[in-house]
Amino acid sequence: QVQLVESGGGLVQPGGSLRLSCAASGFTLDDYATGWFRQAPGKEREGVSCISRSDGSTYYADSVKGRFTISTDNAENTMFLEMNSLKPEDTGVYYCAVAPVIQTMCARWEYDYWGQGTQVTVSS
Repeated sequence: QVQLVESGGGLVQPGGSLRLSCAASGFTLDDYATGWFRQAPGKEREGVSCISRSDGSTYYADSVKGRFTISTDNAENTMFLEMNSLKPEDTGVYYCAVAPVIQTMCARWEYDYWGQGTQVTVSS
């Protein structure tokens, strides 16, 4: 059974940090492109950061470049999103997902399997 389980969300003040984790089971994470998406209230789900399977190249949305870092731990079959210098506009539900593609454009339609989401709220 394919499963992705996120953890690490919460309430943080502006300028703070959070580390999201996504544990995969039922499949090998290294066989897929991996990504993090978020959905703010009233907005569509958007790609935040993704890793291609072909060469490990990464994509970051312009709004998070220099602040967020995506990574995977193949031994633990887990992916991470390190988020620093958080801003109120980073608030939303964050989802991890995997796509059966070699090179990802970090587009929602590429991704087949999704976690349940974890809430991130940035507020003072």
